[in-house]
Amino acid sequence: MNSGAGLPAVIDYDRENNTITIIDQTRLPMDLVLKDLKTIDDVYLAIKNLEVRGAPAIGLVAAYGLVLYAHTIRTDDRLFFWGQMRGAATYLKSARPTAVNLSRDVDMVMSAFQRLAGAPVDKIINDIEFCTGLLKSAIKAAEEAIGRTGASLLEDGDLVMTHCNAGVLATGGAKGTALAPIYRAREEGKTVSVIACETRPVLQGMRLTAFELAKNQVPVRLITDSMAGICMKTEPIKGIFVGADRITANGDVANKIGTYSLAVLAQAHGIPFYVCAPTSTIDLSLETGSLIPIEERDPGELTQLWFEENMQVPDVTYYNPAFDVTPYELVTGGIITEHGFWKPGASHG
Repeated sequence: MNSGAGLPAVIDYDRENNTITIIDQTRLPMDLVLKDLKTIDDVYLAIKNLEVRGAPAIGLVAAYGLVLYAHTIRTDDRLFFWGQMRGAATYLKSARPTAVNLSRDVDMVMSAFQRLAGAPVDKIINDIEFCTGLLKSAIKAAEEAIGRTGASLLEDGDLVMTHCNAGVLATGGAKGTALAPIYRAREEGKTVSVIACETRPVLQGMRLTAFELAKNQVPVRLITDSMAGICMKTEPIKGIFVGADRITANGDVANKIGTYSLAVLAQAHGIPFYVCAPTSTIDLSLETGSLIPIEERDPGELTQLWFEENMQVPDVTYYNPAFDVTPYELVTGGIITEHGFWKPGASHG
């Protein structure tokens, strides 16, 4: 499955033209638009403005952004090249704070300067490009492994629920994370259907997950976030599958706003709650979820996005965190990585 049936590559790099091409996710589901990123500013804004989003995907596009930028620096001076690249790396990492993959993947690309101390600039560029290719391959391999583990939990006819988008649009790979078990199960001949929460305020569940699943011929039913509880009460939901933007050493999970509420509801109804994420999303440097930086976005997402007129009420303040943190004890099904189930205290190498 390449980026899902009917979808072009979510992130692609054309070396000959030194251009990154992405699916502009702000245009979905109305228009499937491919957008070219030609400068480091284009890459930064694509991440900042959610044209590309999802923890693995923003890490991957940032890595390709460094490849793109490296090819624009016309110099043989290694120290000058390092200074320019270091500035670009800092710039890209500032685009969004919560997902650990962004900073981790940028740092991985920049480690070429340590590995190749004293090497000429052209050799460093080749290494940066090679490492980014390895990153893309690792994303796809992790998705396949997560899919196999998750699919083993599903039987023919099962119904699952998901939140936000953790499919191929969020990873740039082939199956995504939280959707990988669904795709894998269907490859195994199991009929699995999905309830997708709309995911306010930016509606990733409606615009992206429902769109992606429909493109892959997966039966999907869309609900508003506030309908999740009644669906858990009345529907035979086998499990809740979500992705993650950062997982701390104690197992707390940062994911799209609304995930915490879903986990509380799942526990109340006795439904297993699973988090699907590659080990690159686990951040052992942070002990608990209270230390995760939570991005707060423009209130306009609450009052104007998707509407022609601003609905902001005078003298009302607005709160718009993009993520929340779900305590590990609410992840009742477990955390599924490419190495199987992960628990706090376990190695993830």
